[in-house]
Amino acid sequence: MLSIQEESVVVVAKDQISCDVGGEAAILRLDNGVYYGLDLVGARVWSLVQEPQTFAALRDTLLKEYNVEADNLETDLRELLEQLAQYGLIEVTI
Repeated sequence: MLSIQEESVVVVAKDQISCDVGGEAAILRLDNGVYYGLDLVGARVWSLVQEPQTFAALRDTLLKEYNVEADNLETDLRELLEQLAQYGLIEVTI
């Protein structure tokens, strides 16, 4: 299982295309034709990882933008990034 650390760098994978749909994100993986969707917060994360970002930078940006406990945000962000990596939608360099 992927272990995302503070210094891990996250960026979208090359084999996908995405678009904004009413503030949410629709993502198509080109190699298998599977569509994925992200809610408003997930779409914000998706927009941030269009350029390489460390986990720590993502967390800090989201903490400034959302009124949420730091521990909860960190846990949820790790889970989201691990799922996106599992689906081949992002690349994580540890």
